[in-house]
Amino acid sequence: MPDAQVIPIGDGGRLSPSKAARLVGNTGPQPAAAPAREQQQRALPAEFTSLPDDLRAFAEEAWEFVQRRRSGDYEVDEFGFDPDLTENVLMALVRPLYRSWFRVEASGLENIPDDSGALVVANHSGTVAFDSVMTQVALLDDHPAHRHLRMLGANLVFQTPFLGEIARKAGHTLACTPDAERLLERGEIVGVWPEGFKGIGKPFSERYKLQRFGRGGFVAAALRTKTPIVPTAIVGAEEIYPMISNAKTLARLLGLPYFPITPTFPLLGPLGLVPLPSKWFIEFGEPILTDGYPDGAADDPMLVFNLTDQVREQIQQALYRLLMRRPSVFG
Repeated sequence: MPDAQVIPIGDGGRLSPSKAARLVGNTGPQPAAAPAREQQQRALPAEFTSLPDDLRAFAEEAWEFVQRRRSGDYEVDEFGFDPDLTENVLMALVRPLYRSWFRVEASGLENIPDDSGALVVANHSGTVAFDSVMTQVALLDDHPAHRHLRMLGANLVFQTPFLGEIARKAGHTLACTPDAERLLERGEIVGVWPEGFKGIGKPFSERYKLQRFGRGGFVAAALRTKTPIVPTAIVGAEEIYPMISNAKTLARLLGLPYFPITPTFPLLGPLGLVPLPSKWFIEFGEPILTDGYPDGAADDPMLVFNLTDQVREQIQQALYRLLMRRPSVFG
């Protein structure tokens, strides 16, 4: 997603009535039958108990999720981030792409801190921003601390019906420097794709050639919050929708930054929306530390420019290494 404005899920959070009651404690008498009745309602229906072990375990998890949603026993912060929905539904929908379709191999996860903030900066490509979602799955599933990635996204994402709502529930925010800094100060892992639409909308002939990184707002945010910058390289996304042309007139009519023409879309209609099963690598590189810079370093435009260029160069070199490592496009 672009180096534009994103809304983070702010701090504070909201406790559900049931959780608040557990934390504060009950001060009045409670009917003795209530806990038993609640436990009975949460129990897996009898018709599912005869399922094979694997299916029964899945059914139990799904039933518990449904009961949590019905009772309100989950948390949503004031900006809409819903960790329970993200972990149990949204990520479950895209996990098969990560594991079986793109067969993503994530490396360098040790460069992402377990319990403090970091700014993940990655290349952007692929016509549709699957690369950002696959990075989110990598950090949630494969990192030892199961970190949530809070991505900074473009205005267009949050202005799009349904997509904007899903993005907020998944923890993503409209890119703006103050909100990015708030997330980093809270110890969140923040993701930014500085190439923006220039990256995901570039033609296939320019694959794996990084576009301009903007004015370096992400570097300034990292400097102000003293958080490390983790250059991240993603190989594989360029081939899922090879963009051979851009219908600019149609894009302007639809209010889109580009309208892709690929070998399969729009020629094959809805079938052309199926991404090609390219082999993916995601590498989280050596972090660039910012805590050694003096206060006010973010206001030095030359320093910001040099660090931005350093991040861009590290990502570009990592892309070349990963391309050499990949035996073929479809692996």
